[in-house]
Amino acid sequence: MKIYYVLLSAIISNFLAQALKPLFHYIRTGERNFGMFFESGGFPSSHTSMVVALTFAIAYKEGFDSNAFFISAVFSLITIYDAANVRYYAGQNIAITRQLIHDIEALTQTKLSDPVYLMKFKTVLGHKWIEVFGGIVLGISVPSVLYFML
Repeated sequence: MKIYYVLLSAIISNFLAQALKPLFHYIRTGERNFGMFFESGGFPSSHTSMVVALTFAIAYKEGFDSNAFFISAVFSLITIYDAANVRYYAGQNIAITRQLIHDIEALTQTKLSDPVYLMKFKTVLGHKWIEVFGGIVLGISVPSVLYFML
């Protein structure tokens, strides 16, 4: 199993993050939504958790001064930035666009019937920084625990 340590760390961390999303959603809202296991967004960030776990597993296995660690760390930072900024604001733009369509329909008393206006888009694409932080904590924890177990 030790041969697969790096890969297992990343996969287990991602799976745990996805499994925790419905639980934390229930704690926060009281609403059961097991479908969140398959969704992006929410607490903790599974993208962040997976790349941080990969990076730390590489660091534990090959050293914090290895080229593999540096490469993984750079790609982790890109993924984290994307999750918390690019994807988050894309989701915000979808919400604003939906509201604009609703306002135009209300103000003009016209139902916009073009199929493009009826498309359902997910507004929660990215993460708030607290969700990213949760992913970082989980991403450090999983390879740390596995390193001492395997």
